[in-house]
Amino acid sequence: MVRLGFIIGFIALLGALLSGLAAYRVHDQELALDRIALARAIDVHASLVQDRLTERELLARVASGLFRAPSVIKPNMLEPLRSAIYAFKTDFVVAGWIARLKPNELAAAQAAIAGAGFPNPQIRSYDDKPINPADVTQPIDVLMDLEPRSNETKTLPGRSYDQDPVRSAMLTRARAEKRSVASDPVPLISGNGAIGIIVAAPVIPEGATEPAGFVTFSYELASLMLTNDDMSLFAVALRDPRKEGGELIANDQGVVSTRSIAADGPAPSATRTVSFGGRDWQLSYYAKTNSARRAEQTAIIVAAIGLAITAMVCGLFGYVAYNNLRLSREIQVRIGFERRLTAVIDELNHRVKNILAVIQSIVTRTLRHGSDIDIARELLIGRIHAMSNVVSLLSESQWQGVKLKGLFEARAIPHADRIAVTGPDIAVSARAAQSLSLLFFELASHSDEGLSLVGKHPHITANWTVTGEDGNEVFHFRWEEFNTSEATRRPDSDFGLILLDRVAPEALGGTAKRFFTDVSYVYELTAPMETVIDMTERDRTDKISAPVRPVRS
Repeated sequence: MVRLGFIIGFIALLGALLSGLAAYRVHDQELALDRIALARAIDVHASLVQDRLTERELLARVASGLFRAPSVIKPNMLEPLRSAIYAFKTDFVVAGWIARLKPNELAAAQAAIAGAGFPNPQIRSYDDKPINPADVTQPIDVLMDLEPRSNETKTLPGRSYDQDPVRSAMLTRARAEKRSVASDPVPLISGNGAIGIIVAAPVIPEGATEPAGFVTFSYELASLMLTNDDMSLFAVALRDPRKEGGELIANDQGVVSTRSIAADGPAPSATRTVSFGGRDWQLSYYAKTNSARRAEQTAIIVAAIGLAITAMVCGLFGYVAYNNLRLSREIQVRIGFERRLTAVIDELNHRVKNILAVIQSIVTRTLRHGSDIDIARELLIGRIHAMSNVVSLLSESQWQGVKLKGLFEARAIPHADRIAVTGPDIAVSARAAQSLSLLFFELASHSDEGLSLVGKHPHITANWTVTGEDGNEVFHFRWEEFNTSEATRRPDSDFGLILLDRVAPEALGGTAKRFFTDVSYVYELTAPMETVIDMTERDRTDKISAPVRPVRS
């Protein structure tokens, strides 16, 4: 009994130690993984926000740069910019033209606003109180045009923002620094509108030193912050530059609200600074889950299970769990390999059927009734050898294509040493390579019959060029046998004529022609490059040859 109790106690102690070690390891791993995942997600989010802000600031600069000699009292200044604005980005709330008007220009501006069809052309303050032009002694900033025009926005032209605490400060800084400037967060369009940020870019005419006005774009704050949904790891808030210790936060519906940072409240998990409109903005990220508490809870569960079960089973629990995860990933990899193997087999069947169909056509056309058996045998062997050569080249490149110059090797076509080959080193698709290989063989096999016009075998040139711009390139191929004529050159066979005039051009989606000159035989082929290189076929092969990676759990 004593020995049995000692053994049981020893096993229990060993199990407790192993369970504690497993719980400790799980705690550290869970905590490290959560922190790494959170930090990575925050970095990606901050980078996306900065890219988004940079694009929108660039839009303001581009829009202001399109003006050359603006007429400040013109109520449709944005007309030439509308197509450019919408082509660049369309997520702004309002785009506006704010003209800097002199006192003697107010009457003309008021008449222009009325003539543009805006319902309230009266020059007034930002809170819609009329301004007496006689009381104006300095230039004022007046909204003259905006986009889009709706029932809500049409009431805004004619407002002066000189007394607006937010917009006035923004315009003053933009005028002084002569660059795009962002405002403090402010309600857009109306006092109870969505909270957003306005960026203003000064428009300075050529030869002038002061802006004639400003191009402004208003954006909702929620879209700029890229607020996350319930599945995100964190909630993002913007430090309120208007209030020390204040934050702006948006819910899932994009509604922005303000809140104060409590001294005893949770501290942000991380902060990131982004630049927009000549200012730095601080984003605060709050983790939605407590990583330390979650890691502790997981460790406690592991330890409790280890102590509840027998010591050895509990001690091995962490190891089994780890191996179970590894086994799951190995199964996923095996399934991926099996799917890839199935795809490879299907692709191989497809290509074998195509090759067999081509060979069947070659044999049928070559060994037609009434053909000379010796000549037919020679042509059949040569044509099949040409097909074999191109299949070997495609296999070496994993069916990614064949260099066009490789189809002129001595093992591919006869009399390759008499052919001068020139042209860019392009890779043609598998389908194009098969057609071109048979085409080159057919041309070369007819080039040595009889003597040429000067008593020697013809000199042959094969060259190709690619013309046109991106997306519209055209492939031009020219085969020319010099010092030959229609009388000295062996006539093309029926199979050759079909291949030269119909099969090869149709396979490449192009056209072909052949003719004799005074001293040569010429064959020309023209086809679009998109069928010669066939990227869809290459993409399909890339997917099959891509390495299989385990799915991350």
